[in-house]
Amino acid sequence: MLQSKKRWNVQECDEQLVNEFVENLNITPLVASLLLNRGMTTVEAAREFLHVDAQTFHDPFLLHDMDKAVARIQQAIDHNEKIMIYGDYDADGVSSTSVMLSALQQLGADVDFYIPNRFTEGYGPNKAAFDKISAGRYQLVITVDTGISAVEETAYVRELNFDLIITDHHEPGPVLPDAYAIIHPKLPGSTYPFKELAGVGVAFKLAHALLGELPEHLLELAVIGTIADLVPLVDENRLIARKGLDYLKLTKRTGIEALLSVCGVKREEINEDTIGFAMAPRINAVGRLQDADPAVHLLMTTNAEEAKGLAKEIDALNKERQQIVNDITEEAVEFVESMYPPDENSVLIVEGEGWNAGVVGIVASRLVEKFYRPTIVLSIDSENRIAKGSARSIEGFDLFANLSKCLDILPHFGGHPMAAGMTLNSDDVEELRRRLNEQASNVLTEQDFIPITSVDTVCTTEEITLENIEQMSALAPFGMHNPKPKVLIKDVHTTSMRKIGANKNHLKLVFEDSGVSVDAVGFGLGYILDEVSPIAKVSLVGELSINEWNNMRKPQLMVEDISVDEWQMFDYRSAVDVKRFFRQVFTDQMKVVAFHASTIDKYKSLLPMEHVVLIQDEEQAKACMFAGEQIVLLDLPPSRKWLECLFVQGIPSRIYAIFLTEEDHYFDTIPTRDHFKWFYGFLAKKGPFDLKRYKEDLAIHKGWSKETIDFMAKVFFELEFVTINNGLISLVKNSAKRDLIESATYRQKQQQIEIEKNFIYTSYVQLKNQFQDIFKRSIE
Repeated sequence: MLQSKKRWNVQECDEQLVNEFVENLNITPLVASLLLNRGMTTVEAAREFLHVDAQTFHDPFLLHDMDKAVARIQQAIDHNEKIMIYGDYDADGVSSTSVMLSALQQLGADVDFYIPNRFTEGYGPNKAAFDKISAGRYQLVITVDTGISAVEETAYVRELNFDLIITDHHEPGPVLPDAYAIIHPKLPGSTYPFKELAGVGVAFKLAHALLGELPEHLLELAVIGTIADLVPLVDENRLIARKGLDYLKLTKRTGIEALLSVCGVKREEINEDTIGFAMAPRINAVGRLQDADPAVHLLMTTNAEEAKGLAKEIDALNKERQQIVNDITEEAVEFVESMYPPDENSVLIVEGEGWNAGVVGIVASRLVEKFYRPTIVLSIDSENRIAKGSARSIEGFDLFANLSKCLDILPHFGGHPMAAGMTLNSDDVEELRRRLNEQASNVLTEQDFIPITSVDTVCTTEEITLENIEQMSALAPFGMHNPKPKVLIKDVHTTSMRKIGANKNHLKLVFEDSGVSVDAVGFGLGYILDEVSPIAKVSLVGELSINEWNNMRKPQLMVEDISVDEWQMFDYRSAVDVKRFFRQVFTDQMKVVAFHASTIDKYKSLLPMEHVVLIQDEEQAKACMFAGEQIVLLDLPPSRKWLECLFVQGIPSRIYAIFLTEEDHYFDTIPTRDHFKWFYGFLAKKGPFDLKRYKEDLAIHKGWSKETIDFMAKVFFELEFVTINNGLISLVKNSAKRDLIESATYRQKQQQIEIEKNFIYTSYVQLKNQFQDIFKRSIE
């Protein structure tokens, strides 16, 4: 067997609806099942999802207070009032700020922006910032991607000389800020058709209302925050993402061109991954390490040289951020493994003096990926005795609910079930660790600590076609609530498998079923090569794609996980494999079974002695519990019966066959009955015979080996046909007639020859079949 890294949660589809979609939408069954799994339960809903370009944006004036906000902004423009855009320091906040700046500049407004410093001011509006804005004689402040929780700060605005309009998308609290206007899709009583806009989506709606027509030229900005903020890519977000990516490919924004250049991305290759893995991390890096202003300047500049310089600066900050994350992650992993090992802790809380608070959320995500435990990473300020950090969770553990039970030691905290941020007294960290571990032990099981992969559908090799994969692209762009489709291919044979890459840490394979072969690649899965036996049927989970090379287009599977459901046989019967096996293949999950103490003594220097089990009789073999285990058969038992006894408790998951032997019985000449008859007659004629003196002469005369003579002498002795005294062998007169098989030595020799024939001198397939038969007999 080979256990998958994650639990595979395979979605099920209503076959009747699949057929209905296929018939009405002219799509393949595979694509129909994908649409159903994304919540498209009617043909019309599926058609709208597939033909997103034909959809229109909702009327922005359906948002509460939109008319009031537009009137106030227009008044500010008409009276040349100074307007301040108050944003946030992440990619959503930066793109929101840029959208509002662009729209207001287009209308001729006197506008500037302000983004708080993550380290000195923290998240959201603050009184000191409002004081600076007031001192600058700004008469209108518009927040983007922030402000809905700033109740106290908004009340403070009443004492200052400006109006405040809040645009945000974060969860509203029970008390709303008393602002001039609030534009938010989730306000209580809101009739806006779509609630899940990103901060930049809300800013885009305000720009739409202000400009009087859809500002399509701003979609290239709106798509950045929409994808980066991981909002559900459905409804209006899907429209923003789809159209925004198209505009991004045609961008004339100098700053975006410069950013794409440092990312090494060509226009024609732009997709959602370009934002998620290239653009957004660089934009986010600025606000994680310093003021986020350069990121806004980059998106807004029209000067090519300035853009080039800013892009290089931001790229360098991202590299610095990556190194900081790597360093802190390394320290955090060591902290966990040495202080709070995962097998003893259901929740991991890791703290470090002076860790950069701007990256601890990334580190928490990395630790969840490595250990799959709810994780909190805290930066400790020992001078002020403050711990500030971020948390990430796993399925089954609601972070928000469980942290809410600790409010007495969490003066500042917020978040949702899967992520949270917090500040607490550093003296309370240990108490928080104790409480959360206790709470987790009440709700999490061992199963919960195995990561989950959501699989869209089971796919056959015949369905892996260029047509199917091309149709799947109609579901893009992919993201939250519309993930890249994952398929499961069950129980297929691999026709080739090898390690690739400079460090041989990737896997290249070809699998086949029903006469159809498919190429597959698994990045980081090179180690799997040693864990899949030659004829095993494998199941694969991954994403389908098209490999284009040398003007050839072929379907391929990008493998994420592999499993083997059947027990596996691994053949290491060649003597040259012994050292390599114990130095490169052996793991602590294996148990080494030996049937001869002499084998253990001979190879003691190679063997992991704490994992070695010596079996010396059938009863010992029957007592062994090897069901589901990985076992290494170091040598051969005296008979096949011992192997049958070994597995009465259950079948192992893997058998590694080494079968070292002291002597080779199979190629020995076993004496025939004619040999025994001649030797008996020789002893009857010659009388007592001195084996010590004349055995070699007799062997030469007959063309036998000396071992053959010793063997026959021992058999005769056990059958009481002869006596042997100090090498002198003599016949016993009038001995009872007995069959050779009554001799234990003769039987053992036959058994050894038989077991060597069946377990050493056989093909791989024959050897596996031998064990299949043994398992069957063991169960019976």
